Amino acid sequence: MGQKLRNLLLMSLTISIISCNDYLDIVPDRTQEVSLMFERKDAAYTALVTCYSYLPQNDDLYGTFALASDEITTPFAKEPNSIKLMKGEQNADNPIMNFWSGYQGGKYQESLWDGIRSCNLLIDNIDSVVDMDQEEKNSWAAEAKLLKAYYHFLLAIHYGPIPIVDSNLSIDSSDEELRVFRESVDDVFAYILQTIDNAVIDLPERVITTNDLGRMDQVIAHAIKSKVALYAASPLFNGNSELYNDFLDHQGNPFFNQNIDASKWEVAASVADEAIKAALLQGASIYNFTETPNPYDVNNFEDDFYQTLYDLKYSITDKWNSELIWGDSSPVNSWWRIQSGALMKNPTASSVEAAWQWLSPTLRIAELFYTKNGLPIDQDLDFDYENRYEVVRVERDQSQYARPFNRTVRLHLNREPRFYSSLGFDTGQYRAWGELWNLRMRKGQTHGRIAQTSDYLITGYALKKLVHPDSEGDTYDKVVRYPWPNSRLAELYLNYAEAMNEAYGPSQEVYDAINVVRERAGIPHIETIWSDATIAKTPNKHTTKDGLREIIQHERMVELAFEGHRYNDIRRWKLAEEYFNTAVFGWSVDESTEAAFYQPIQVGLRSFLSPRDYLHPIKTSELTTNPNLIQNPYW
Repeated sequence: MGQKLRNLLLMSLTISIISCNDYLDIVPDRTQEVSLMFERKDAAYTALVTCYSYLPQNDDLYGTFALASDEITTPFAKEPNSIKLMKGEQNADNPIMNFWSGYQGGKYQESLWDGIRSCNLLIDNIDSVVDMDQEEKNSWAAEAKLLKAYYHFLLAIHYGPIPIVDSNLSIDSSDEELRVFRESVDDVFAYILQTIDNAVIDLPERVITTNDLGRMDQVIAHAIKSKVALYAASPLFNGNSELYNDFLDHQGNPFFNQNIDASKWEVAASVADEAIKAALLQGASIYNFTETPNPYDVNNFEDDFYQTLYDLKYSITDKWNSELIWGDSSPVNSWWRIQSGALMKNPTASSVEAAWQWLSPTLRIAELFYTKNGLPIDQDLDFDYENRYEVVRVERDQSQYARPFNRTVRLHLNREPRFYSSLGFDTGQYRAWGELWNLRMRKGQTHGRIAQTSDYLITGYALKKLVHPDSEGDTYDKVVRYPWPNSRLAELYLNYAEAMNEAYGPSQEVYDAINVVRERAGIPHIETIWSDATIAKTPNKHTTKDGLREIIQHERMVELAFEGHRYNDIRRWKLAEEYFNTAVFGWSVDESTEAAFYQPIQVGLRSFLSPRDYLHPIKTSELTTNPNLIQNPYW
């Protein structure tokens, strides 16, 4: 969406045709108002913009799921909603991150049911517009259909069985007609997939014109469908008798299919393949940096390592780049953006208004990234895993990792490029404010905790991945904004690899898909490194379905780190008890000496009660308004 649509998005929040109710409202507004809204194209365009306005803003610091997991923690007293969620503060009276009824984030997130209602309103009335041709009417209706499908999907992955609202009821509908029922998970996913198929027919090809960037198109539709099919096939939603054998509808039927359907993985593989082909055919490609590097890196650029750092960094922060399948064209435009929370302060700047320096990756995530050989740190025989916290001197030939002749822990050396493009650490490098910093992060040092302020990196790590290298934080207009990557081509390759392995087991096709991502990351091909018994602790792990599943999951957690995938991925894999039920750790940032600083300490809580927390609660007042709704288990 271009500037015109962005402006209308803001306006629509004020003149929205949809009232914000505390229940599932699917009745249209008064007929006369609706007819005026769809009399002319300009008015109808406002209705289309309203459909888009319900999209969650993933760079909204207090409304995003990007902070919902064990990836990031913060010392800030006013914690983001998603971190409260991960500390076990969820409740049914006033749910956190409440897509069902709406919730207060940096920007108020209205109920997705209202968004669905807006989409139905446009679909039902767009043909009434007199100054549009039929092709354009069909295209706008298709956008609304895809948005409606996506809103159903967001509700389904957080609440499981939901009502299917394919049309708005008439204004004279009875109370009983309004009291809708939840549908089975299988029926919900089937409806979403079919609605996407219906939308694709009339959507335009990949949108590349300035004024329409971010609007729904065929490539975005295929990408969304790939994600939907992947979730439908995943353990949380596919034959989940382990957790939900007694979660029944009013007729006594299970909301969750009790038997695993392997064919769903075949569907997911086919859909991901279609999505990749559609993206490539319409000009998408894995991103590689081809511009002139920043002056401080010009002399380093003969080293492939630095080229890879730029490839990785700008695949996220380069606006509308070739890898971006779907970007949020209306990023949060005020102080509560994620990038401000991650941007480190410049100690020499007179003002640091837009640099907060308090979103900090955890030690667990620092350990997640691979070694330079492309293996997990506990699986690489060349990496001294047992002594990873030992402080050592940085040698001259390790200058790409950290500042030579200084000291840091082994954990920070000989790691893959994604580690260095994503995390800042003591004696490492940091690119922002138009400068290259050699970080000094112990207490009292240039980039460490100074005085008792809440703006500090509680784990001793900086979140570099989401910060544009040219962002400066003395004023908000100097923070370089870019569209949040709702979907990237790399994700589609990983979708395909996961689905293919689950459907058919290990194959060269699976390896090839993963290797597209690994090649850009500057690490060896999966079948090469895992076959090398002199380096891999568990050689040939990639040749079994179970082993390859673990490898693919690990690859996904590394490649998509901090982009908002981890919380839902780990839930759909039914691994939340393993990852979300232990405290998170960091370095002892209140210490100034080397020996004391490099001591892991607990810096954040994580709590996940299974099976309750796999699904979010429906707000209690919603159940009172509509007694046909059944609350999720254990709430």
